[in-house]
Amino acid sequence: MNHTTMCLSQQSKLIYRSFPRVLARKSFHMALLIFLGAMPGYSLPTIKAAQIPFFSQPFAVSWQYVSEQTVSLTPAVEGDVVYLPLSVGDIVSLKITDGSLLWRADTGGEFSAAPVADGRGVYVASELGADAPMPTPRATGVLRALGRNSGITLWRRTLQSPIRGALVFDQNILYGGASDGMIYAIHKDTGETLWMAQHDASFSSQPVLEGERLFIGNEKGALLCLNTKTGKTLWRYQTRGAIRGPVAVGNGVVFFGSADTHVYALKATDGRLRWRARTGAEVQAVTYTSKGLVVASLDNFVYFLSVGRGIRIWKRQLAGRIAAQPLTVENGALFNPLTGDALVALDLNDGKQLNTLPIGEGNNTAASPVMSGNMLLVTTRRGLIAFSGAKGSRAAVGVRKPL
Repeated sequence: MNHTTMCLSQQSKLIYRSFPRVLARKSFHMALLIFLGAMPGYSLPTIKAAQIPFFSQPFAVSWQYVSEQTVSLTPAVEGDVVYLPLSVGDIVSLKITDGSLLWRADTGGEFSAAPVADGRGVYVASELGADAPMPTPRATGVLRALGRNSGITLWRRTLQSPIRGALVFDQNILYGGASDGMIYAIHKDTGETLWMAQHDASFSSQPVLEGERLFIGNEKGALLCLNTKTGKTLWRYQTRGAIRGPVAVGNGVVFFGSADTHVYALKATDGRLRWRARTGAEVQAVTYTSKGLVVASLDNFVYFLSVGRGIRIWKRQLAGRIAAQPLTVENGALFNPLTGDALVALDLNDGKQLNTLPIGEGNNTAASPVMSGNMLLVTTRRGLIAFSGAKGSRAAVGVRKPL
């Protein structure tokens, strides 16, 4: 036995004698580790702390914007501002930190698609009613940009038919599909139409951008992949039901759901079928995560499928239909069923309920919950509720102060 080993043995005995015998070996080992950590040239092994599931952490009601005019469209968030669409074409700009009103604007029609926002302002699509003055005999759609600071109209573009579902944009261009089968590419700064592409069915879906590809589904069940620069159709895949939700793209594969009760996985480059999996009803939402696919269908079930083959890992039934896109973060997913008085968080590992987020009886809508930093924003039938996360955590759900 060398000198170092002998010293270590002697020190170990001293440490052991200093503990009551009821602590036994585990406490002795812990004290020995502390002693070794103080030895020159010796480093303790790294011990990983147990990670608490994201959606099981507490959230407190931070503020509420009260309104009886909310609609089932997801608000747009950019920086420290949220833009909430209301009925009769009104839109309000609220400060995320405290819910204070920055401005309110009237667009002159009913919103036809969920808005989007960037650092310049918010972009809204609306539909002119029968009593509204028409720019041309047939034109019923309007797309406009409102300034971030004041809500004034920066530009306004008249469309033959309103854009449905949602808008999407890249650095310079807005994209949207209209009820007459037209897809538009509009310059964000000027409102200039860069290209239009006519198709044989109406759109009421959420388009998705991936590089220079635009994915959008139509009411006749076709998923289209278009070149964002030209509007040319790169490929088309036909299903037997309407496609209204957004696609999810991961590892070169496009995942989406159809009203024909199936989930599809296609190769993103050419649209070739990789696999398809059946659910119990029309598929409303498909979300890609690192663990698998979160699928919501109109039979009130949530399915969790493997990415590679579409094999069902688990399924869970919720209280009502899930019309809104779920919010997924790390190990959890937050759902807003149309029936009930709360949002529900599920663990992606096993589908078990992590938590509920009460928002009031009959208050659920088809708008998706959104997050900005540590703030969770939920659109209800009686306004917008902001929940703030616990300090020092990236938590999501669990209410301290019931409504």
